[in-house]
Amino acid sequence: MLALSRRKDEALVINNNIEITVLDIKGEQVKLGISAPKEVPIYRKEVYVQIQQANNEAMNADSLESLKNLFG
Repeated sequence: MLALSRRKDEALVINNNIEITVLDIKGEQVKLGISAPKEVPIYRKEVYVQIQQANNEAMNADSLESLKNLFG
């Protein structure tokens, strides 16, 4: 993991097309602004984990149903 220090209004660039800017700092909360192409999905980690879990559950449910149809 790369750890960087940034102050308010400072930014970093990832892969030449994603820019993350520190917009505000209040206590322990940091507000970030992210500029990225539309095709780059951006999620908070807890939302991303939920999406992955839902996708895995759907895939397993579909597979189970397909097997039932195949052998049923």
